[in-house]
Amino acid sequence: MADDDIEIDAQGENSYLVVQPSELEDVRTYVTVTPEVMDRLGSDDEEDVVRRTVLFLRKHQEVADFPEVLDLEDVIAGYDDYLEAMATD
Repeated sequence: MADDDIEIDAQGENSYLVVQPSELEDVRTYVTVTPEVMDRLGSDDEEDVVRRTVLFLRKHQEVADFPEVLDLEDVIAGYDDYLEAMATD
């Protein structure tokens, strides 16, 4: 899957709708980005963090398996290599 097939739309403060194509239908995921997560990542560009997070997760799971709701705190807790990957990407 190409990196440019990810659609990201702001849904209000700290919330984004990510739409990705999969084999059967588009997968829609609502992503929450808290100020605390942004501080931990050392970034102020939420949309970039969302895009890079989606690309990171694609390395670990199929797009069809993405959850409907994703909190980046859960990604930090669930993937030991997430913070390091975000620092180097």
